[in-house]
Amino acid sequence: LGNRPVLDEDLKSWTAPFVMANINTRNVHRSNMLLGFPYGRDFVYDEMVLTGPGEQGEANARKVMAANNKFSGVEVPKPGEGPSKEERENGMYDLLFVAVAPDGRQVRAAVTGDRDPGYGSTSKMISECAICLLRDTPEVAAGIWTPGAAMGDKLIKRLVDHAGLTFEVEK
Repeated sequence: LGNRPVLDEDLKSWTAPFVMANINTRNVHRSNMLLGFPYGRDFVYDEMVLTGPGEQGEANARKVMAANNKFSGVEVPKPGEGPSKEERENGMYDLLFVAVAPDGRQVRAAVTGDRDPGYGSTSKMISECAICLLRDTPEVAAGIWTPGAAMGDKLIKRLVDHAGLTFEVEK
């Protein structure tokens, strides 16, 4: 999936590869392994960006791919070229995760954040991870953990209470 535009029939929208998917998918698969494969050993995970329906959605998906290609090369933003303080504070994001079981059952989860995801929200998440590790999860052994495997629901509670995120499961 994640290397080309795809029409998602369930969501009735074109999708494009998400720029952070190469990193995030590895984190999710490592969490699955560290937790003893609760999602199974044949678990498949990918991330895409919804770009809209019809011809315009497909064109948008191609634009997203072009932007992804630009940022995967030498044209990455230089220090100081990121969003302004106003853009960081007024940014937001709305994510939809769709899980499909082998028998076709689906579960959806929505996650929202109240700041720019690349700067404003990430800085709050990192801070809450540090506090969670220190205060809420002293039992975590040394090693190379993912946030989900090390802190799980305790981190989710902190992100909701202190970092402007929401989590909602739709069954």
